[in-house]
Amino acid sequence: MSVLISPAARDALEGWLASSRALNGTAENTLTAYRGDVVDFIAFLTDYKGEAQGLAPLARITVPDMRAWMAQTRSGGASARSLARKLSAVKSFYRWLAEREGFEPTAVLSTRAPKFQKKLPRPLNEDAARAMIDTVGQRSTQDWVGARDMAVVTLLYGCGLRISEALGLMGRYLPLGEAVRIVGKGGKERVVPVLPIARQAVARYVRLCPFDMEPDAPIFRGVRGGALNARLVQKVTEQARMQLGLPATATPHAMRHSFATHLLSAGGDLRAIQELLGHASLSTTQAYTSVDTVHLMKVYEATHPKAG
Repeated sequence: MSVLISPAARDALEGWLASSRALNGTAENTLTAYRGDVVDFIAFLTDYKGEAQGLAPLARITVPDMRAWMAQTRSGGASARSLARKLSAVKSFYRWLAEREGFEPTAVLSTRAPKFQKKLPRPLNEDAARAMIDTVGQRSTQDWVGARDMAVVTLLYGCGLRISEALGLMGRYLPLGEAVRIVGKGGKERVVPVLPIARQAVARYVRLCPFDMEPDAPIFRGVRGGALNARLVQKVTEQARMQLGLPATATPHAMRHSFATHLLSAGGDLRAIQELLGHASLSTTQAYTSVDTVHLMKVYEATHPKAG
């Protein structure tokens, strides 16, 4: 912790992080990022004001203070996206602190994040997604490894899992049923249907795998029997997309994008897809499902009761 942080500010920061962990189930890596962002912010105020920032000075923050922090952060090389993330952390901290200490945090909460161009995900089309799955399964000279890689990528596309979620599946889930309970970001649980093709891909891998499927051990293993590293899945996917001539955006995560987009293009409900993906916000799901407007209008006209 920086020496520029007063003990009172440090205690408040740790209290907020503990609250986020306990009440919101915030992931540890996210909490680490939050801590760094708020420490940097308070350290700036300490330097800017020329004195340690206890709780009373923090409560007296002004709009010019916020502008000065944002200007220095940008001049230090932070991108608009990075500054927006830092501001989000500071706002969250101030909401908690203001409620706890009884002051008005308008100067912080009214500060607008800089605008930046969001990078929209690029899903594969259906033929490319199928080709990716098949090609990934043919990359290894060991049948069980090929079956493993094919099963993982099938789960990403067939169930919309994050790669960490697929690799986090344990032996006690076997044999996979028609649905599986997934613990996603922030400890949020959701139930995801498992298509027959995904169940078959996992069953084939399990049949060929030379390691015992113990209840508390991961289903997907590396060649030495330890947990499969996500980087290996990314590498084999990269090799497959180069073989197929697909763009660099054809990553494991793109398979999850493709799952969402193809469901919506087939007439799926956006909120149902949000639940399947485990998104906290519908806007995140909308970014995933980059279906063109013309196709959406066709789905609308075909399915809406008043469209006919």
